[in-house]
Amino acid sequence: MNRFEGKVVIVTGAGSGIGAGTARRFLQEGASVALNGRREHKLRETLEGFDQAKTLVHAGDVSDEGYVKSLIADTVRRFGKLDVLINNAGIAIFGPFEQTTTQDWRKVLSTDLDSVYFTSREALPHLLKTKGSIVNLSSASGIGGDWGMSSYNAAKGAITNFTRALALEYGSRGVRVNAVAPSLTSTEATGELEKNEAVLSAFRERLPIGRAATPGDIAGVIAFLASDDAVFINGVILPVDGGLGASNGQPNFLNLLGKG
Repeated sequence: MNRFEGKVVIVTGAGSGIGAGTARRFLQEGASVALNGRREHKLRETLEGFDQAKTLVHAGDVSDEGYVKSLIADTVRRFGKLDVLINNAGIAIFGPFEQTTTQDWRKVLSTDLDSVYFTSREALPHLLKTKGSIVNLSSASGIGGDWGMSSYNAAKGAITNFTRALALEYGSRGVRVNAVAPSLTSTEATGELEKNEAVLSAFRERLPIGRAATPGDIAGVIAFLASDDAVFINGVILPVDGGLGASNGQPNFLNLLGKG
């Protein structure tokens, strides 16, 4: 399946996790891909086994406005156009709100939210020419709150509504803007979390599908939203959460009663 043959895609945060899985998915489907991330060696690991002629490794910090200008300009210079922007770069800092420092708050908001503003602003003139699309990475944490993740919730909640706002403004001009909202996904970032059996057990109890997502699970949905298969989907925040949002939050009474 080569839905993206002849298309040019930028994926931010492509050195690991969902970003790496997404970059590989677009390459598998024929796209030329510019991969952004802070660690060049991780970006090159993502590309192992792929045609280097169809890739651009562009290491840098997308919370830096000047860097983002160069990322977009260099991609268009290399490939001649831009069809798809995937805003994946993000971090989370855990802890009670009263322990959240100004530095921590600004670090999360700049990496997770400012980057989406900068990349979208710089990419849209090119996407208007190609009638392209943007897919943002929101989160289940951008739809509901979490314990000890106030800055991450704030950033992802803003991305959720920013996605809708851009979809309203640009849909009639030929650019679709959507977002995915994953729940727990197994990546480098969740490695320590997943070592805690009590935490994993609590997640399994709440996830009807019974496991965490893989980066590939999320990448497939991102590729769908960016493709012509989703040509009439605009302004959607699509949960990719294993059924987490289907629950009203009550415990599994069948399991508690020994009837599950």
